[in-house]
Amino acid sequence: MKVKILLSWSSGKDSAWALHLLNQQYPGAVAGLLTTVNEAMDRVAMHGVRRAVLEAQARAAGLPLHVVHIPHPCPNEIYEAQMRAAIADACAGGFTHAAFGDLFLEDIRRYREEKLAGTGLEPLFPVWGIPTRQLAEQMIEGGLRARLACVDTRKLDTSFAGREFDRTLLRDLPDAIDPCGERGEFHSCVYAGPMFKLPLAMETGPSHAVEPYVWRDLTVLEK
Repeated sequence: MKVKILLSWSSGKDSAWALHLLNQQYPGAVAGLLTTVNEAMDRVAMHGVRRAVLEAQARAAGLPLHVVHIPHPCPNEIYEAQMRAAIADACAGGFTHAAFGDLFLEDIRRYREEKLAGTGLEPLFPVWGIPTRQLAEQMIEGGLRARLACVDTRKLDTSFAGREFDRTLLRDLPDAIDPCGERGEFHSCVYAGPMFKLPLAMETGPSHAVEPYVWRDLTVLEK
């Protein structure tokens, strides 16, 4: 059976590295990126990354972008209805698998597996179980470049918003913070790496706060 993969794309490093690993394991099989966008703000849900940046990432990856629009705030029943429709569209489009950049949160993985059961899409978790410090080092060593787009100020100081995801950041993170921010401590925005044909020129703008989160505005400069 021909494998055709739809990748859940957050705009951040984990989904980007998942794309890199999938490209190695299943060359040419990833055929689309799926992203939820807050329709009130026209930004990636949670990460707060602008729609224009998201679209530039998709172009850099050479993949079509499938956007799921969700309201703000978004009740869970509306989110799940929108995702069911997206999954049905994917199946109709010949997709066989849905891939995710989840790292170790068992409840999140179980939720995805339950929601995909019987839909015709098999779940894939290409970065699952890799120790997160090791994974962070692999990403940086492998050429992935990202900036922190959002931080949860209950866990991390606001000064981390907008910082480069590099070894200096890993060194400066408090001991209680996961190196990949898997518990929601921070979210990132990727602008370069082996999953992209060309790097994006990214500019860091002002911060925006909606308690308890701080977002750093990121824009892509046209070349």
